[in-house]
Amino acid sequence: MLPTLVFDIESIPDINGIRRLHDLPTSLSDDEVGLWAFAQQRQKNGSEFLPHHLQRVCAISCVMREGSDKIAVWTLGEASDDEPTIIQKFFELIERKTPQLVSWNGGGFDLPVLMQRGLITGVTASRFLETGANDRAFNFDHYLNRYKERHLDLMDFLAMYQARANAPLDTMAKLCGFPGKLGMDGSQVWPAYQRGEIAEIRAYCETDAANTYLLFLRFLAMRGELTRDEYDAELKLLRDKLGTTPGDHWQEYLAAWPTT
Repeated sequence: MLPTLVFDIESIPDINGIRRLHDLPTSLSDDEVGLWAFAQQRQKNGSEFLPHHLQRVCAISCVMREGSDKIAVWTLGEASDDEPTIIQKFFELIERKTPQLVSWNGGGFDLPVLMQRGLITGVTASRFLETGANDRAFNFDHYLNRYKERHLDLMDFLAMYQARANAPLDTMAKLCGFPGKLGMDGSQVWPAYQRGEIAEIRAYCETDAANTYLLFLRFLAMRGELTRDEYDAELKLLRDKLGTTPGDHWQEYLAAWPTT
């Protein structure tokens, strides 16, 4: 059984990149540059959501499941790490483990951001970008193949690859009886970052990774890969792990996760 790596990223506007691309005056604060970029994007297409290449990665959180009973939940690196360090740690983890990747909208957002920002910041990602030239096992089943499961974008799969059928992570988690998002959503990450709340962003990212992992377990049970007893055992394994993992966010998360 391959190790399974469920992941989620958080990002903020690439303020320095926006300044450089648009030759903005140095007198503008970071907040003013961000507001200007959001306004430009809103005028362009009606949404403040910036293009992938202008999304600076500030956190990557993971749930790693491997072996008979080994599970880990954490955020890569330290709160003080810069963007290239964070992204490099993610690709190094793939280099070491060659896990199955699982995400929610990872094919539409997380992985394109990581690849584009990885190119900009100069990281290496040889295993992730392998498509068979050096490992024949990757000829057809590689991380970039949308229709194989070396990377399973669970949102995309459940929507049968139809964008109009995509469902939000928070909604699906709560409908399945899981906690969903607690206290923050993606639109609040940039304001939180400006306030210096890096720990809160990392905690939020971790809970999103946990929500994705729980939906993945539900999917495995739906597909018949886990019996009811096995599914319950996997839920207990995660619950027990979170109960001994430091962080107030896990106590809040567990309190919002009914045992029945």
